[in-house]
Amino acid sequence: MAFRLFVPILAGATLRERLLACIGATIGIALTGAISGLAMGGGPHVALLVAPMGASAVLLFAVPASPLAQPWSIIGGNSISALVGVTVMHFVHDPIFASGLAVALAIAAMSFTRCLHPPGGAAALTAVLGGPAVVSAGFLFPFVPVALNSIILVTLGFLFHRLARRNYPHVAAPPANSHGTADPPAGQRVGFRPEDVDAALTTLDETFDIDRDDLERLLRQVELQAMVRSHRTLLCQDIMSRDVVSVPEQATVDEARQQLLDHNIRTLPVVDAEARLVGAVGLRELTKAVDTVKGVMSRAGTASPDTPAMSLLPVLTDGRSHAVVIVDGERRILGLITQTDLLAAAARVQTADKGLAAA
Repeated sequence: MAFRLFVPILAGATLRERLLACIGATIGIALTGAISGLAMGGGPHVALLVAPMGASAVLLFAVPASPLAQPWSIIGGNSISALVGVTVMHFVHDPIFASGLAVALAIAAMSFTRCLHPPGGAAALTAVLGGPAVVSAGFLFPFVPVALNSIILVTLGFLFHRLARRNYPHVAAPPANSHGTADPPAGQRVGFRPEDVDAALTTLDETFDIDRDDLERLLRQVELQAMVRSHRTLLCQDIMSRDVVSVPEQATVDEARQQLLDHNIRTLPVVDAEARLVGAVGLRELTKAVDTVKGVMSRAGTASPDTPAMSLLPVLTDGRSHAVVIVDGERRILGLITQTDLLAAAARVQTADKGLAAA
């Protein structure tokens, strides 16, 4: 408890993420300075940088999912704040009062233009206290070097995150309904609703550095993990079908379709010559004009026998998957769990819980 203040408070931070942030910041800041120098004719050895770019790099590379680290936040926040600072400096000659007024007006301007970015406060302050270099630049300062630095840094950040396979700019993925209707996916129709999230935020009366849609996704995942934990004793091997009908990848489409109809099933695992799972087909895939199922099979959802059964809920309620194949370490089929299997198991668990409560 004595060292609680020194515990990182950034949720989800891992050593890999922090190392990527360090590498990204090194590359981003160095190249931003070099490219800016080249653009202004000073050569790559002249670093044309303003100090707020260091703070922007922390957000861009360490917390790229933050609303404060998005492209418009960085470019607009820094540039608009610098413009506010230059304007205040032009009309207010007392540096102490001008400093406070510039930061306050920068916050207001960023809020109204939806580009709140903490380093923007530093950009406004730099415009007021930057000395002769800033004074001589005048109203050019918000554009060169501030906007120029920001645009280059964001561009480099975009390329770096693409190479690192990270999502940037961050967009909260909306829940998808695969049936093309206005209804939310099945998993979104139970539990809390979006208006509950809004009501909770209003009640707490605080501002959180997380996108509203990301917060809802996080809460739904927490809800799912809590349910998985409470029913962890129910494993896939407890409810899976063991006599699994499968089809070789060289089977014809007609043969696979007949298997589905004969056994009244919706998903048919596809195996290779060594009986290892390589995919799955359903009637939807088999409507395509090909000779063998190998040409139309889709990726099969899989799990291990000791996986908690309730953790399959997201897969089996996505509107596309009708079954999950249970495999061993060599991808040999051990069993299969369908939507019906999971629904029946959930009903049994609920009935048992009610019985225990009544007892």
